[in-house]
Amino acid sequence: MEEVVNMGFLSLIPAILAIALCFITRNTVISIAIACIIGTLLAGQGVFGFPALLRTAVGTTDFAGVMLLNIFVGILVAYFQKTGAIQGFSQKLNDRRLSRRGAQLIAWFLGMFVYFSDSFSPLFVGSTMRSVTDKARISREKLAYIADSTSAPVSVLVPITGWAAYLSGLAVGVGCIATAEQGAALFLKAIPLNLYALTAVLFVGLIGSGIIKDFGPMAKAEKRAMEEGKVLRDGAVPLASNELTGMAAKEGFTPRVFLNFILPVIGIICIALGTFFANHSANTRAAFMTVIVLMSISMMIQGFTLQEIADTMMQGIKGATPAVVLLALAYCVNQLSKDMGTANYIISLCEGFLTPRLLPAIIFVVSAIMAFATGSSWGTFAICMPLALPLAFAFTGNEVTILVVAVFAAVAGGGVFGDHCSPLSDTTILSSTGAACDHLDHVKTQLPYALVCGAIALVGYLLVGLAV
Repeated sequence: MEEVVNMGFLSLIPAILAIALCFITRNTVISIAIACIIGTLLAGQGVFGFPALLRTAVGTTDFAGVMLLNIFVGILVAYFQKTGAIQGFSQKLNDRRLSRRGAQLIAWFLGMFVYFSDSFSPLFVGSTMRSVTDKARISREKLAYIADSTSAPVSVLVPITGWAAYLSGLAVGVGCIATAEQGAALFLKAIPLNLYALTAVLFVGLIGSGIIKDFGPMAKAEKRAMEEGKVLRDGAVPLASNELTGMAAKEGFTPRVFLNFILPVIGIICIALGTFFANHSANTRAAFMTVIVLMSISMMIQGFTLQEIADTMMQGIKGATPAVVLLALAYCVNQLSKDMGTANYIISLCEGFLTPRLLPAIIFVVSAIMAFATGSSWGTFAICMPLALPLAFAFTGNEVTILVVAVFAAVAGGGVFGDHCSPLSDTTILSSTGAACDHLDHVKTQLPYALVCGAIALVGYLLVGLAV
Protein backbone atom coordinates (compact mmCIF):
# COMPACT_ATOMS: atom_id res chain seq x y z
CA MET A 1 0.00 0.00 0.00
CA GLU A 2 1.39 3.37 -0.93
CA GLU A 3 1.44 5.90 1.84
CA VAL A 4 -1.21 8.59 1.55
CA VAL A 5 -0.30 11.89 3.16
CA ASN A 6 -3.87 13.02 3.79
CA MET A 7 -7.11 11.57 2.45
CA GLY A 8 -9.18 14.16 4.26
CA PHE A 9 -12.47 13.14 5.84
CA LEU A 10 -12.27 9.70 4.22
CA SER A 11 -9.33 8.91 6.48
CA LEU A 12 -11.61 9.27 9.52
CA ILE A 13 -14.26 6.84 8.32
CA PRO A 14 -12.50 3.61 9.42
CA ALA A 15 -11.97 4.94 12.96
CA ILE A 16 -15.50 6.39 13.20
CA LEU A 17 -16.96 3.15 11.87
CA ALA A 18 -14.94 1.05 14.31
CA ILE A 19 -16.08 3.16 17.26
CA ALA A 20 -19.74 3.19 16.15
CA LEU A 21 -19.79 -0.56 15.56
CA CYS A 22 -18.14 -1.19 18.93
CA PHE A 23 -20.98 0.72 20.61
CA ILE A 24 -23.61 -1.14 18.60
CA THR A 25 -22.25 -4.69 18.50
CA ARG A 26 -20.16 -4.74 21.72
CA ASN A 27 -17.77 -6.88 19.66
CA THR A 28 -14.38 -5.26 19.17
CA VAL A 29 -12.95 -7.91 16.84
CA ILE A 30 -15.80 -7.79 14.32
CA SER A 31 -15.98 -4.00 14.52
CA ILE A 32 -12.29 -3.46 13.81
CA ALA A 33 -12.31 -6.07 11.04
CA ILE A 34 -15.22 -4.39 9.25
CA ALA A 35 -13.56 -0.99 9.67
CA CYS A 36 -10.34 -2.34 8.14
CA ILE A 37 -12.14 -3.86 5.16
CA ILE A 38 -14.05 -0.67 4.41
CA GLY A 39 -10.92 1.39 4.98
CA THR A 40 -8.98 -0.56 2.37
CA LEU A 41 -11.84 -0.08 -0.09
CA LEU A 42 -11.85 3.67 0.55
CA ALA A 43 -8.09 3.73 0.07
CA GLY A 44 -8.60 2.30 -3.41
CA GLN A 45 -7.10 -1.12 -2.71
CA GLY A 46 -10.06 -3.08 -4.03
CA VAL A 47 -11.75 -6.23 -2.79
CA PHE A 48 -8.47 -7.91 -1.86
CA GLY A 49 -7.09 -4.93 -0.01
CA PHE A 50 -7.71 -6.36 3.46
CA PRO A 51 -5.61 -9.53 2.98
CA ALA A 52 -2.79 -7.33 1.67
CA LEU A 53 -3.13 -5.02 4.69
CA LEU A 54 -3.15 -7.99 7.05
CA ARG A 55 -0.04 -9.44 5.43
CA THR A 56 1.79 -6.12 5.70
CA ALA A 57 0.74 -5.41 9.28
CA VAL A 58 1.38 -8.83 10.83
CA GLY A 59 4.35 -9.88 8.71
CA THR A 60 6.79 -8.20 11.07
CA THR A 61 9.09 -9.37 13.83
CA ASP A 62 7.33 -7.00 16.25
CA PHE A 63 3.97 -8.70 15.74
CA ALA A 64 5.52 -12.17 15.91
CA GLY A 65 7.16 -11.33 19.22
CA VAL A 66 3.97 -10.07 20.84
CA MET A 67 1.98 -13.00 19.47
CA LEU A 68 4.45 -15.52 20.90
CA LEU A 69 4.36 -13.85 24.30
CA ASN A 70 0.57 -14.19 24.48
CA ILE A 71 0.75 -17.85 23.46
CA PHE A 72 3.40 -18.58 26.09
CA VAL A 73 1.25 -17.00 28.80
CA GLY A 74 -1.70 -19.17 27.72
CA ILE A 75 0.39 -22.35 27.93
CA LEU A 76 1.78 -21.51 31.36
CA VAL A 77 -1.67 -20.75 32.78
CA ALA A 78 -2.90 -24.11 31.46
CA TYR A 79 0.03 -25.86 33.15
CA PHE A 80 -0.80 -24.20 36.46
CA GLN A 81 -4.37 -25.44 36.23
CA LYS A 82 -3.55 -28.98 35.12
CA THR A 83 -1.01 -29.57 37.89
CA GLY A 84 -3.50 -28.42 40.53
CA ALA A 85 -1.15 -25.68 41.73
CA ILE A 86 -4.03 -23.25 42.17
CA GLN A 87 -6.09 -25.67 44.24
CA GLY A 88 -3.11 -26.55 46.42
CA PHE A 89 -2.21 -22.95 47.07
CA SER A 90 -5.79 -22.19 48.05
CA GLN A 91 -5.84 -25.04 50.54
CA LYS A 92 -2.65 -23.83 52.24
CA LEU A 93 -4.16 -20.38 52.76
CA ASN A 94 -7.42 -21.88 53.92
CA ASP A 95 -5.63 -23.68 56.76
CA ARG A 96 -4.64 -20.33 58.30
CA ARG A 97 -7.10 -18.15 60.15
CA LEU A 98 -6.74 -14.59 58.92
CA SER A 99 -8.35 -11.36 60.09
CA ARG A 100 -10.45 -9.28 57.71
CA ARG A 101 -7.59 -6.87 57.15
CA GLY A 102 -5.04 -9.66 56.71
CA ALA A 103 -7.19 -11.54 54.20
CA GLN A 104 -7.75 -8.42 52.10
CA LEU A 105 -4.07 -7.47 52.10
CA ILE A 106 -3.02 -10.99 51.10
CA ALA A 107 -5.50 -10.88 48.21
CA TRP A 108 -4.08 -7.48 47.23
CA PHE A 109 -0.54 -8.85 47.30
CA LEU A 110 -1.47 -11.96 45.31
CA GLY A 111 -3.05 -9.81 42.60
CA MET A 112 0.14 -7.80 42.25
CA PHE A 113 2.32 -10.90 42.40
CA VAL A 114 0.50 -12.64 39.54
CA TYR A 115 1.14 -9.71 37.23
CA PHE A 116 1.86 -11.54 34.00
CA SER A 117 -1.74 -12.26 32.95
CA ASP A 118 -4.76 -10.02 33.57
CA SER A 119 -7.01 -12.97 32.70
CA PHE A 120 -5.34 -15.44 35.03
CA SER A 121 -4.93 -13.00 37.91
CA PRO A 122 -8.62 -12.40 38.81
CA LEU A 123 -9.42 -16.11 38.52
CA PHE A 124 -6.41 -16.98 40.66
CA VAL A 125 -7.03 -14.38 43.36
CA GLY A 126 -10.76 -15.11 43.52
CA SER A 127 -10.52 -18.88 43.54
CA THR A 128 -7.62 -19.09 46.02
CA MET A 129 -8.94 -16.49 48.46
CA ARG A 130 -12.68 -17.18 48.33
CA SER A 131 -12.88 -19.64 51.21
CA VAL A 132 -10.45 -17.51 53.24
CA THR A 133 -12.44 -14.30 52.80
CA ASP A 134 -15.71 -16.14 53.44
CA LYS A 135 -14.40 -17.23 56.84
CA ALA A 136 -13.29 -13.67 57.56
CA ARG A 137 -16.79 -12.39 56.67
CA ILE A 138 -15.64 -10.37 53.70
CA SER A 139 -18.26 -9.89 51.02
CA ARG A 140 -17.82 -11.53 47.65
CA GLU A 141 -18.23 -8.06 46.15
CA LYS A 142 -15.10 -6.90 48.00
CA LEU A 143 -13.13 -9.95 46.86
CA ALA A 144 -14.18 -9.36 43.24
CA TYR A 145 -13.13 -5.71 43.52
CA ILE A 146 -9.69 -6.62 44.87
CA ALA A 147 -9.21 -9.24 42.13
CA ASP A 148 -10.33 -6.82 39.40
CA SER A 149 -8.27 -3.86 40.59
CA THR A 150 -5.06 -5.87 40.78
CA SER A 151 -5.37 -7.47 37.34
CA ALA A 152 -5.26 -5.07 34.37
CA PRO A 153 -4.09 -2.07 36.46
CA VAL A 154 -1.04 -4.07 37.52
CA SER A 155 -0.40 -5.70 34.14
CA VAL A 156 -0.36 -2.33 32.40
CA LEU A 157 2.33 -1.04 34.78
CA VAL A 158 4.85 -3.89 34.50
CA PRO A 159 7.32 -3.66 31.59
CA ILE A 160 7.69 -7.45 31.26
CA THR A 161 4.12 -8.38 30.33
CA GLY A 162 2.13 -8.84 27.14
CA TRP A 163 0.49 -5.49 27.84
CA ALA A 164 3.84 -3.74 27.69
CA ALA A 165 4.79 -5.46 24.45
CA TYR A 166 1.39 -4.68 22.95
CA LEU A 167 1.36 -0.99 23.85
CA SER A 168 5.00 -0.57 22.88
CA GLY A 169 4.29 -2.25 19.55
CA LEU A 170 1.45 0.17 18.80
CA ALA A 171 3.88 3.07 19.23
CA VAL A 172 6.44 1.70 16.76
CA GLY A 173 6.44 3.69 13.54
CA VAL A 174 4.73 6.72 15.11
CA GLY A 175 6.74 9.93 15.36
CA CYS A 176 10.36 9.24 16.17
CA ILE A 177 9.61 5.77 17.65
CA ALA A 178 11.21 3.59 14.98
CA THR A 179 12.14 0.38 16.82
CA ALA A 180 10.70 -1.97 19.41
CA GLU A 181 13.43 -0.89 21.83
CA GLN A 182 12.35 2.75 21.52
CA GLY A 183 8.74 1.70 22.07
CA ALA A 184 9.74 -0.18 25.21
CA ALA A 185 11.67 2.86 26.44
CA LEU A 186 8.54 5.00 25.96
CA PHE A 187 6.53 2.51 28.00
CA LEU A 188 9.04 2.72 30.86
CA LYS A 189 8.93 6.51 30.86
CA ALA A 190 5.12 6.42 30.92
CA ILE A 191 4.80 4.23 34.04
CA PRO A 192 4.96 7.15 36.55
CA LEU A 193 2.31 9.00 34.48
CA ASN A 194 -0.09 6.06 34.19
CA LEU A 195 -2.08 7.77 36.89
CA TYR A 196 -5.25 5.68 36.86
CA ALA A 197 -3.46 2.35 37.14
CA LEU A 198 -1.20 3.60 39.94
CA THR A 199 -4.11 5.13 41.84
CA ALA A 200 -6.34 2.07 41.42
CA VAL A 201 -3.72 -0.34 42.77
CA LEU A 202 -2.84 1.94 45.70
CA PHE A 203 -6.53 2.50 46.47
CA VAL A 204 -7.04 -1.23 46.99
CA GLY A 205 -4.29 -1.29 49.61
CA LEU A 206 -5.74 1.74 51.39
CA ILE A 207 -9.22 0.21 51.40
CA GLY A 208 -8.01 -3.22 52.48
CA SER A 209 -5.90 -1.85 55.32
CA GLY A 210 -8.79 0.28 56.59
CA ILE A 211 -7.00 3.60 56.05
CA ILE A 212 -9.84 4.55 53.70
CA LYS A 213 -13.23 3.35 54.91
CA ASP A 214 -15.63 1.58 52.54
CA PHE A 215 -18.31 3.80 51.06
CA GLY A 216 -21.27 3.57 48.73
CA PRO A 217 -22.74 0.17 47.81
CA MET A 218 -19.56 -1.57 48.96
CA ALA A 219 -20.08 -0.32 52.52
CA LYS A 220 -23.57 -1.86 52.53
CA ALA A 221 -22.21 -5.16 51.21
CA GLU A 222 -19.49 -5.25 53.84
CA LYS A 223 -21.93 -4.40 56.62
CA ARG A 224 -24.17 -7.26 55.49
CA ALA A 225 -21.23 -9.69 55.50
CA MET A 226 -19.95 -8.60 58.92
CA GLU A 227 -23.27 -8.34 60.78
CA GLU A 228 -25.29 -11.08 59.08
CA GLY A 229 -22.52 -13.37 57.86
CA LYS A 230 -23.92 -13.20 54.33
CA VAL A 231 -21.06 -12.91 51.85
CA LEU A 232 -23.69 -12.74 49.10
CA ARG A 233 -26.89 -10.73 49.18
CA ASP A 234 -30.19 -12.58 49.24
CA GLY A 235 -31.22 -13.42 45.69
CA ALA A 236 -27.71 -13.00 44.25
CA VAL A 237 -26.78 -15.21 41.30
CA PRO A 238 -23.03 -15.79 41.54
CA LEU A 239 -20.97 -16.77 38.54
CA ALA A 240 -19.41 -20.20 39.00
CA SER A 241 -15.66 -20.26 38.39
CA ASN A 242 -15.77 -23.68 36.67
CA GLU A 243 -17.81 -22.22 33.82
CA LEU A 244 -14.84 -20.27 32.49
CA THR A 245 -11.77 -21.97 33.88
CA GLY A 246 -12.89 -25.32 32.45
CA MET A 247 -9.66 -27.26 32.97
CA ALA A 248 -9.47 -29.48 36.04
CA ALA A 249 -6.31 -30.80 37.65
CA LYS A 250 -5.13 -34.25 36.68
CA GLU A 251 -7.04 -36.88 38.62
CA GLY A 252 -5.04 -38.42 41.42
CA PHE A 253 -2.17 -35.96 41.04
CA THR A 254 -0.76 -34.49 44.26
CA PRO A 255 -0.45 -30.69 43.93
CA ARG A 256 3.04 -29.34 44.50
CA VAL A 257 2.56 -25.61 44.95
CA PHE A 258 6.17 -24.57 45.19
CA LEU A 259 7.39 -26.72 42.32
CA ASN A 260 4.48 -26.11 39.93
CA PHE A 261 3.59 -22.51 40.70
CA ILE A 262 5.88 -20.46 42.91
CA LEU A 263 9.14 -21.68 41.37
CA PRO A 264 8.01 -21.09 37.73
CA VAL A 265 6.82 -17.57 38.54
CA ILE A 266 10.09 -16.77 40.32
CA GLY A 267 11.95 -18.18 37.33
CA ILE A 268 10.11 -15.90 34.89
CA ILE A 269 10.77 -12.84 37.01
CA CYS A 270 14.46 -13.65 37.48
CA ILE A 271 15.13 -14.39 33.81
CA ALA A 272 13.20 -11.35 32.61
CA LEU A 273 14.88 -9.00 35.05
CA GLY A 274 18.27 -10.55 34.37
CA THR A 275 17.97 -9.92 30.63
CA PHE A 276 16.69 -6.42 31.33
CA PHE A 277 19.68 -5.45 33.41
CA ALA A 278 22.09 -7.19 31.03
CA ASN A 279 20.70 -5.89 27.75
CA HIS A 280 18.53 -2.94 28.84
CA SER A 281 15.55 -4.83 27.40
CA ALA A 282 13.65 -7.56 29.22
CA ASN A 283 13.47 -10.70 27.08
CA THR A 284 10.13 -11.83 28.42
CA ARG A 285 9.58 -14.32 25.61
CA ALA A 286 12.80 -16.12 26.48
CA ALA A 287 11.77 -16.18 30.14
CA PHE A 288 8.39 -17.75 29.45
CA MET A 289 9.75 -20.21 26.88
CA THR A 290 12.51 -21.37 29.23
CA VAL A 291 10.10 -21.90 32.10
CA ILE A 292 7.61 -23.72 29.86
CA VAL A 293 10.32 -26.14 28.67
CA LEU A 294 11.54 -26.77 32.21
CA MET A 295 8.00 -27.17 33.53
CA SER A 296 7.15 -29.62 30.74
CA ILE A 297 10.12 -31.75 31.73
CA SER A 298 9.15 -31.46 35.39
CA MET A 299 5.59 -32.57 34.64
CA MET A 300 6.89 -35.67 32.81
CA ILE A 301 9.06 -36.55 35.80
CA GLN A 302 6.02 -36.11 38.06
CA GLY A 303 4.01 -38.65 36.05
CA PHE A 304 2.35 -36.75 33.20
CA THR A 305 2.41 -38.51 29.85
CA LEU A 306 3.71 -36.73 26.78
CA GLN A 307 0.19 -36.74 25.33
CA GLU A 308 -1.26 -35.12 28.45
CA ILE A 309 1.36 -32.38 28.33
CA ALA A 310 0.73 -31.82 24.61
CA ASP A 311 -3.04 -31.64 25.16
CA THR A 312 -2.59 -29.15 28.00
CA MET A 313 -0.28 -27.05 25.86
CA MET A 314 -2.81 -26.98 23.00
CA GLN A 315 -5.57 -25.90 25.38
CA GLY A 316 -3.35 -23.05 26.53
CA ILE A 317 -2.70 -22.00 22.93
CA LYS A 318 -6.40 -22.15 22.18
CA GLY A 319 -7.09 -19.90 25.16
CA ALA A 320 -4.63 -17.31 23.80
CA THR A 321 -6.14 -17.28 20.29
CA PRO A 322 -8.70 -14.46 20.84
CA ALA A 323 -5.95 -12.11 22.05
CA VAL A 324 -3.79 -12.98 19.05
CA VAL A 325 -6.65 -12.27 16.64
CA LEU A 326 -7.33 -8.92 18.29
CA LEU A 327 -3.62 -8.16 18.19
CA ALA A 328 -3.47 -8.78 14.43
CA LEU A 329 -6.41 -6.47 13.83
CA ALA A 330 -4.85 -3.83 16.07
CA TYR A 331 -1.72 -3.83 13.93
CA CYS A 332 -3.95 -3.51 10.85
CA VAL A 333 -5.65 -0.42 12.28
CA ASN A 334 -2.29 1.11 13.06
CA GLN A 335 -1.03 0.48 9.53
CA LEU A 336 -4.26 1.70 7.93
CA SER A 337 -4.17 4.93 9.91
CA LYS A 338 -0.67 5.63 8.64
CA ASP A 339 -1.55 4.70 5.05
CA MET A 340 -4.60 6.98 4.93
CA GLY A 341 -3.00 9.91 6.73
CA THR A 342 -5.62 9.91 9.50
CA ALA A 343 -3.37 11.65 12.01
CA ASN A 344 -2.43 14.39 9.56
CA TYR A 345 -6.09 15.16 8.91
CA ILE A 346 -7.01 15.20 12.61
CA ILE A 347 -4.07 17.48 13.31
CA SER A 348 -5.28 19.89 10.63
CA LEU A 349 -8.76 19.91 12.18
CA CYS A 350 -7.60 20.31 15.77
CA GLU A 351 -4.85 22.86 15.34
CA GLY A 352 -7.21 25.71 16.14
CA PHE A 353 -8.56 24.53 19.49
CA LEU A 354 -6.75 21.42 20.77
CA THR A 355 -3.93 22.68 22.95
CA PRO A 356 -1.07 20.69 24.46
CA ARG A 357 -2.33 21.57 27.93
CA LEU A 358 -5.63 19.78 27.39
CA LEU A 359 -4.42 16.90 25.24
CA PRO A 360 -3.54 14.34 27.98
CA ALA A 361 -6.83 14.90 29.84
CA ILE A 362 -8.93 14.75 26.66
CA ILE A 363 -7.22 11.57 25.48
CA PHE A 364 -7.76 9.97 28.89
CA VAL A 365 -11.50 10.73 28.82
CA VAL A 366 -11.97 9.58 25.22
CA SER A 367 -10.11 6.32 25.86
CA ALA A 368 -12.12 5.69 29.02
CA ILE A 369 -15.48 6.24 27.31
CA MET A 370 -14.57 3.98 24.40
CA ALA A 371 -13.30 1.18 26.66
CA PHE A 372 -16.39 1.41 28.86
CA ALA A 373 -18.73 1.09 25.88
CA THR A 374 -16.88 -1.80 24.28
CA GLY A 375 -15.52 -3.61 27.33
CA SER A 376 -12.14 -3.89 25.62
CA SER A 377 -9.05 -1.98 26.67
CA TRP A 378 -6.90 -3.59 23.98
CA GLY A 379 -9.38 -2.65 21.28
CA THR A 380 -9.36 0.90 22.64
CA PHE A 381 -5.57 0.96 22.48
CA ALA A 382 -5.72 -0.19 18.87
CA ILE A 383 -8.01 2.68 17.88
CA CYS A 384 -6.75 5.49 20.12
CA MET A 385 -2.98 5.05 20.10
CA PRO A 386 -2.53 5.57 16.32
CA LEU A 387 -4.56 8.78 16.61
CA ALA A 388 -3.40 10.24 19.92
CA LEU A 389 0.34 9.69 19.71
CA PRO A 390 0.85 11.50 16.37
CA LEU A 391 -1.03 14.50 17.77
CA ALA A 392 1.37 14.67 20.69
CA PHE A 393 4.39 14.37 18.41
CA ALA A 394 3.03 17.18 16.25
CA PHE A 395 3.01 19.49 19.27
CA THR A 396 6.55 18.51 20.31
CA GLY A 397 8.30 18.74 16.96
CA ASN A 398 8.59 14.94 16.71
CA GLU A 399 10.52 14.66 19.97
CA VAL A 400 9.74 12.47 23.00
CA THR A 401 8.83 15.00 25.69
CA ILE A 402 6.66 14.82 28.79
CA LEU A 403 3.61 15.56 26.60
CA VAL A 404 4.21 12.49 24.42
CA VAL A 405 4.83 10.35 27.49
CA ALA A 406 1.67 11.68 29.20
CA VAL A 407 -0.48 11.02 26.13
CA PHE A 408 0.88 7.48 25.83
CA ALA A 409 0.08 6.92 29.51
CA ALA A 410 -3.36 8.52 29.15
CA VAL A 411 -4.33 6.07 26.41
CA ALA A 412 -3.10 3.14 28.51
CA GLY A 413 -4.72 4.35 31.75
CA GLY A 414 -7.93 5.54 30.10
CA GLY A 415 -8.40 2.18 28.41
CA VAL A 416 -7.94 0.35 31.70
CA PHE A 417 -10.27 2.77 33.53
CA GLY A 418 -13.12 2.30 31.07
CA ASP A 419 -12.55 -1.44 30.89
CA HIS A 420 -12.46 -1.56 34.69
CA CYS A 421 -15.89 0.05 34.95
CA SER A 422 -17.55 -1.84 32.12
CA PRO A 423 -19.83 -4.82 32.81
CA LEU A 424 -18.86 -6.07 29.34
CA SER A 425 -15.17 -6.32 30.19
CA ASP A 426 -13.61 -9.77 30.24
CA THR A 427 -11.59 -8.99 33.35
CA THR A 428 -14.71 -7.68 35.12
CA ILE A 429 -16.52 -10.91 34.26
CA LEU A 430 -13.55 -13.06 35.26
CA SER A 431 -13.32 -11.22 38.58
CA SER A 432 -16.98 -11.97 39.29
CA THR A 433 -16.34 -15.57 38.24
CA GLY A 434 -13.24 -16.10 40.37
CA ALA A 435 -14.92 -14.59 43.42
CA ALA A 436 -18.21 -16.40 42.67
CA CYS A 437 -19.98 -13.06 42.97
CA ASP A 438 -23.13 -11.79 41.31
CA HIS A 439 -21.77 -9.93 38.29
CA LEU A 440 -24.01 -6.87 38.53
CA ASP A 441 -23.32 -6.62 42.26
CA HIS A 442 -19.61 -6.53 41.47
CA VAL A 443 -20.08 -3.79 38.87
CA LYS A 444 -22.26 -1.65 41.16
CA THR A 445 -19.97 -1.87 44.18
CA GLN A 446 -16.76 -1.33 42.23
CA LEU A 447 -17.93 1.58 40.08
CA PRO A 448 -17.75 4.32 42.78
CA TYR A 449 -14.19 3.30 43.67
CA ALA A 450 -13.14 3.30 40.02
CA LEU A 451 -14.75 6.71 39.45
CA VAL A 452 -12.85 8.20 42.39
CA CYS A 453 -9.56 6.87 40.99
CA GLY A 454 -10.52 8.11 37.52
CA ALA A 455 -11.27 11.59 38.82
CA ILE A 456 -7.89 11.72 40.58
CA ALA A 457 -6.17 10.66 37.36
CA LEU A 458 -8.06 13.28 35.32
CA VAL A 459 -7.00 16.06 37.68
CA GLY A 460 -3.45 14.76 37.45
CA TYR A 461 -3.46 14.94 33.64
CA LEU A 462 -4.80 18.49 33.77
CA LEU A 463 -1.91 19.42 36.06
CA VAL A 464 0.58 17.65 33.78
CA GLY A 465 -0.86 19.63 30.87
CA LEU A 466 -0.21 22.89 32.69
CA ALA A 467 3.42 21.89 33.14
CA VAL A 468 4.18 21.27 29.44
